[in-house]
Amino acid sequence: MRERVGDGLRLLAHPRVGRWVPAVTFVGLLAVLPLVFNTPYALSNLTLIGIYTLVTLGLCLLMGYAGQASLGQAGFLALGSYGSAVLTARYHLPPVVAAGVAAGVTAGVAWLVGIPILKLRGHYLAMGTLALGVVVNIGLREWRAITGGPSGLAGIPHLSLIGVSIRGDLPYYYAVWAVATAILLISLNIVDSRFGRSLRAIRASEAAAESVGVDVGRTKLLVFVLAAVYASLAGSLYAHYMTFISPSTFDIGASVRLVLMAAVGGLASIWGAPFGAATVVLLALVLREAADAFFPSVGGEYQSIAYGLLLVVIMIFMPEGVTVSGVQMVRRAFRQRRRLAFSYWRRRYLVLWHRRWGGRRGRRG
Repeated sequence: MRERVGDGLRLLAHPRVGRWVPAVTFVGLLAVLPLVFNTPYALSNLTLIGIYTLVTLGLCLLMGYAGQASLGQAGFLALGSYGSAVLTARYHLPPVVAAGVAAGVTAGVAWLVGIPILKLRGHYLAMGTLALGVVVNIGLREWRAITGGPSGLAGIPHLSLIGVSIRGDLPYYYAVWAVATAILLISLNIVDSRFGRSLRAIRASEAAAESVGVDVGRTKLLVFVLAAVYASLAGSLYAHYMTFISPSTFDIGASVRLVLMAAVGGLASIWGAPFGAATVVLLALVLREAADAFFPSVGGEYQSIAYGLLLVVIMIFMPEGVTVSGVQMVRRAFRQRRRLAFSYWRRRYLVLWHRRWGGRRGRRG
């Protein structure tokens, strides 16, 4: 029995097998969650966490691995959402085709905008991307003939695949998380590839990366477009799930929440993305309940203030993200406990050895 357990542990420790253990555990957890939280309210929030995980994965690649600031990701989320909604509700295209077209249009916009905007650095780049999100939001409000203006766009059909409509919270939960898991695995392969190493080199030093043959401008543009496509897919899933969208969903506050999700999960951590999205979505629910209970006359601006303060605290005390910092703290605690246990048993052994053999040697001497 002991040999079988040892063989199993050695098999899990093998690099080719061990890398799939987190993914299998993650998929198993996603399969079990609806059985534990099987109310429509809980399933709705779990589905939204999956949608926001897609956007957070793109931000992790762009901000965490490439080191490029972005405060306008809600703009790309809006382009995907409105693109898919308009093509299905007004032109009756199949939702999957509409989502693909919206992603292609968003990628084109990101490519055109990214060429000049990625020449900026630091807080200038952050302000540029923030302006991009504001321009998209104003365009959605003013282009009333297509987007419905501030009143929003209703009558968006549900997502369908091969003629089968995906209705209900549980089927949509599995559909969203199937897409999110696939994108997560693709992102893990990206960060382990040559392209991922180029991103880390750019984050460390653009001049050093260029000196070893990395095309800095092209790499930054590619990851900018990739993050925009992730956001566009998330927007399409959001539109077909809610069946109604309005510009207020994609304002500056939404961009701040998306950055907060990436920061909480760990900017340079792909596995931290779902945990960051879950933390911020649950935090929003807690803030809403607390405001209704203690400050019923206060508007929704308190959430933006709370998100901003939380982001500042995380950036100061946990710059690598709450998830990554938490894992490192747990590891340090285990190592400290193991050292203490080893020291205790070492002292205990020396005392016993001295009692057993030290007295005899003293008497012989």
